[in-house]
Amino acid sequence: MKYIFSGKGEEIRKDLVKSIENFESEGRALGPGLRNSLKIFDIKTYRVNIKSFKKPNLINKFVYKYFRKSKAERSFINAIKLLEANIGTPYPMAYAEEDSTVFFSQSYYACLHQDYDLTYRELVIDHDFPDHENILRAFTRFTFELHEKQIQFLDHSPGNTLIQKKAGDYKFFLVDLNRMNFKELNFEERMLNFSRLTPKKEMVEVMADEYAKLIKRPKAEVFEKMWFYTNQFQEKFQRKKRIKKKLKFWKN
Repeated sequence: MKYIFSGKGEEIRKDLVKSIENFESEGRALGPGLRNSLKIFDIKTYRVNIKSFKKPNLINKFVYKYFRKSKAERSFINAIKLLEANIGTPYPMAYAEEDSTVFFSQSYYACLHQDYDLTYRELVIDHDFPDHENILRAFTRFTFELHEKQIQFLDHSPGNTLIQKKAGDYKFFLVDLNRMNFKELNFEERMLNFSRLTPKKEMVEVMADEYAKLIKRPKAEVFEKMWFYTNQFQEKFQRKKRIKKKLKFWKN
């Protein structure tokens, strides 16, 4: 197993290695783990989240071995870049990869556990969530900050931003970091970045109103583009659901 540690990760190096090696039998599961498994480990004074990424298919086993960085390595690198840009994300501790075979197999990413009060998903589920609009506008300002700092978070979806309420204000922390680009974003790319967040028109209207003020463009223009990409994503998402449902029917 290949291990790479950050500064704080080096402090608990031996314990991190032990936790990863015993991932299946130790730690406390966090969430259902349908694709990737996530567990919490208490290591000395640190509470650490360790994610075990799902083993890739045969093609990706070859790609990750020879041509592309693993999801664990990309998560680690991207977390460091975010912190350097003063963007909230759980502190990266280490990543590990099985590298003893001809093909890539397993990888793990470890970071400090981040306490939070809600995610964007709660805002989608419950329109009466306390301070709903203020949180939504603060989230939009946070997204604008990402864009201004040339950060394209490709998995900008309801569960991937942890929201912490502190002293009457809101702080945001990105998770699930393996798909990111760092480049200057044009207007279309900025609007597309909102497409996966919510199917609710009234929420898109609030985000468009706030973003228009920040980017200094007409609200109607911002909303039109934001809503166009939202509908485009929803249509594709629903189409995939229908196909999966049909395949499940024929299998049964």
